[in-house]
Amino acid sequence: MLAEWLIHKDQLRSYIVKKTGDLDLADDILQDVYIKASQKIEQLESRDKLHNWLYRITHNTIMDFYRTQQIHEELLDNQVAEEMSAELINLQAVAQCLRPMFDCLPEKYRQVMILAELDGLSQQAVAEQLGLSLSATKSRIQRGRVKLKEILMDCCNIEEGGEGIVDFDPDPKCVEFCKTSAMNDGVHQSAQVTTL
Repeated sequence: MLAEWLIHKDQLRSYIVKKTGDLDLADDILQDVYIKASQKIEQLESRDKLHNWLYRITHNTIMDFYRTQQIHEELLDNQVAEEMSAELINLQAVAQCLRPMFDCLPEKYRQVMILAELDGLSQQAVAEQLGLSLSATKSRIQRGRVKLKEILMDCCNIEEGGEGIVDFDPDPKCVEFCKTSAMNDGVHQSAQVTTL
């Protein structure tokens, strides 16, 4: 079989490259063809038909590759879409919980945090828009994140899992407190929230 294989190997490889357009893939498929042909050589009725028989195995192996590749891609696309939609739903729900929390931040942190975190502006753009230096903007964003984390820990029970945020439960008293606090432009203090 090996001597006969060597005669047809280059022609089969050219055929595979023509069908797939990928040299590395052609080598992989060619190896599969050799294995299949070696295992089923006894099924060959006549050595005169070896050339056609090898081409038939090669063609079928190429088709098998594309079938499994298509199924694999479909599974990945569906899985990604399902994961994205579940994650997106959770993130949107958390965003509804977060918005009032941003309103709890003191004014000097609230503006930079909303522009940077919610509106997605760069720190440089936030600095320019608010007429602040870049270092002052970075400092306010950093401190704003710390204060926002404190508010979240006090007001929103967040459950995390392997997929990210699994569930959350905002305390209605905290949301009401934040609305009142924002209207009065008051400063959030953890002790106030926990005593509500």
